[in-house]
Amino acid sequence: MRRGDFVDGTAVLEADGRSDDELSPARLAAANIHPDTRLATDYLNHFNEVVMLIDMLPMMPDCATDVVAWQPRSYVDHFRLSHFKERDLAIRAYQAVAPDRRAAFEATVAEVERALGDVQQMIVHAPLDAAPIQAVQDLTEMRVKPLLSHAMGLINGAPVAAAVYEDESADTQSAIDALFE
Repeated sequence: MRRGDFVDGTAVLEADGRSDDELSPARLAAANIHPDTRLATDYLNHFNEVVMLIDMLPMMPDCATDVVAWQPRSYVDHFRLSHFKERDLAIRAYQAVAPDRRAAFEATVAEVERALGDVQQMIVHAPLDAAPIQAVQDLTEMRVKPLLSHAMGLINGAPVAAAVYEDESADTQSAIDALFE
């Protein structure tokens, strides 16, 4: 067995100068990384920040510029650029996430990014005098927030199940088209 091999869903570490305790449950938990899944909820802050801006749009429509400027960031890039105390450990732990959980997590994150991209497009394509605040908030409530909840569940040990993502691009395009009618 080599580093990265999995036995019963647990990554195997080879002797490469790191102790087997590096990804121990106690060390991970102390670093605020889930000891079983090896994922950290800190990553979701990147998405929660833009959702908070979307939630503020009714009171502060000028936040739309910040929503449109938001860019997706991979799990590894998020930690590489963060001030998270155990960022290197978070990156190493991510590399040891069970393949089925990691695939489900990455698929969920990709859907969150797609949904937020749709939100951004709704704002960009709106008439200058009428930001589609309600439509943006509805899309965020119906797509983004449930997906973030699903990602949180995967981080916190919920069973990995094949998530069903409907092709909502037609619905999103219809909503954008309705803005121009």
